Amino acid sequence: MAAEPRVVVIGGGIAGLTAALLSSGSGRVTLLEATDRLGGKLRGGEVGGVRVDLGAESMLARRPEGVELARQVGLGERLEPPSTAKAAIWTRDALRPLPGGQLMGVPGDLAALAASGVLSDQGLERARHEEDTPEVGTDVSVGEYIGARLGREVVDRLVEPLLGGVYAGQTGEISLRAAVPALLPIARSGGPLVAGVHELVGRAQSGGPVFQGLQGGLGTLPEAVAAACVRAGVDVRTESPVDELRRTPEGWRVVSNGEVLVADAVILAVPAPQAARLLRAEAPGAATELQAVEYAGMALVTMAFHRADLAGPLPGSGFLVPPVDGRAIKASTFSSNKWGWLDRSAPDAFLLRTSLGRHREEDVLGLPDEELVARSLADLGEAVGLRAKPYDSTVTRWLAGLPQYPVGHLDRVARIRAQVAGLGGLAVCGAAYDGVGIPACIASARRAVNEVLTPGTGARVSEGTMGA
Repeated sequence: MAAEPRVVVIGGGIAGLTAALLSSGSGRVTLLEATDRLGGKLRGGEVGGVRVDLGAESMLARRPEGVELARQVGLGERLEPPSTAKAAIWTRDALRPLPGGQLMGVPGDLAALAASGVLSDQGLERARHEEDTPEVGTDVSVGEYIGARLGREVVDRLVEPLLGGVYAGQTGEISLRAAVPALLPIARSGGPLVAGVHELVGRAQSGGPVFQGLQGGLGTLPEAVAAACVRAGVDVRTESPVDELRRTPEGWRVVSNGEVLVADAVILAVPAPQAARLLRAEAPGAATELQAVEYAGMALVTMAFHRADLAGPLPGSGFLVPPVDGRAIKASTFSSNKWGWLDRSAPDAFLLRTSLGRHREEDVLGLPDEELVARSLADLGEAVGLRAKPYDSTVTRWLAGLPQYPVGHLDRVARIRAQVAGLGGLAVCGAAYDGVGIPACIASARRAVNEVLTPGTGARVSEGTMGA
């Protein structure tokens, strides 16, 4: 009988944890995480004595992978949608309701757009008169395409804050094909954009909540997946950086903390720069492509207030801020309004957070914590009249936190995967490839596991199968 395959997963974010769990039914699995913490961009912590998320706080529910994983590791009963999805845009010196019927800021309902007051009269008039654009080829930037069709103000005051909230990037560079693929058929056909978005939104609204969170925060998800990995026999190691990755006649040689591990298959679930470093010897072409992937940094300022100190309730789930308005913050989430579990667990406290920084505008991240708190409070005071002072605050810096998806990104990913696949028994996964959201990272992990499994090492992983 053939020996069980040996699988090494490098990286302990949600993609790496998922890959390890999926692989656990097919052999002996070791997961190596360089830092002292699992979870990557999913991170929980305490602010003002209250458990909150210090990283991602929600996941797209209309892609099934994240919700399925939560259920399969025992968190199904803790899934909870936002208590309110009533968000606003702080623009043109007022807090204005986020118009309904839009897709990543692209309007599908001009009446709702007009009622919101987000655009000036001139911007609204321009949006009502779609311009024909040259036929889109394989790809185009979101900002270029939407600006040509509906006008620059739609991009600046709607698309930029919404898409920028996901990627912390610049819409003039972000790939339509990679970031908003649902719009690509419309762009290629030259059909009416607003009507096309209206149809897309109508179809999407037929099924359940858009987003889901977890009671106790999304930071509990990697904890539960890691526990499931251990139950499934995965050797989970933190503080285990990988110094060397080399192909050998026996498979793969992985060196971590001076120890040599021999593997039949390796899954790289680390950010692009780290993957580039590890692949430089065996796949220099892929390493060069990976080194070219740029990242954006951002800071999250989480603050806790005594409810008794607030002059009144804050509106809705929070607001987005278009960069064109020149504010310090780019968004604020009123966490205690948005998440019922947080409101229930800390009824006398009010938690909110702001975000600062985006691609090529990361200088703000070098400011002291107290300055980031002060700038956040100044903007909150102007936006919603907040005058109270927090009794506690925490600044979380995500340096090089979000990979950027410029025009041509998916072609780059295809080239990377082709070169990696040629080595045999090696695959990549994570936010740098197929999407930065949690469901996309989980799907990326499933794909990587299937790429390294062969008839001799186990069956392919089916949808919804987590191996534990």
